[in-house]
Amino acid sequence: MRDWLADPSATSAGTVATAVRWSLEELAAVAPGHAVEVRVPPFGVAQCVGGLTHTRGTPPNVVETDPQTWLALVGDRLGWAQAVETGRIHASGSRADLSGWLPLPGVGTRR
Repeated sequence: MRDWLADPSATSAGTVATAVRWSLEELAAVAPGHAVEVRVPPFGVAQCVGGLTHTRGTPPNVVETDPQTWLALVGDRLGWAQAVETGRIHASGSRADLSGWLPLPGVGTRR
């Protein structure tokens, strides 16, 4: 994550993949639960946020975005509202707003 924050354009795909997976694990730790599925293809998926859970098929609360947008949100380089307004995030469901958990605590500072 530090490498991506230092220079997103110069970060290798392997480092991006590791940062995405780590940040998804961290999100699940700070917002435990299974009500929301967060998808960051092709690198990872996590379930988080307390509430009703799903057992089959597409979950009712889904957040999907690309790796660069996800890391910008996690690292406090992009705000949730701006990402939604510009279509960089696709969020569906009544619990799919992750603005209360992003950016992750202690990661990055808004530029």
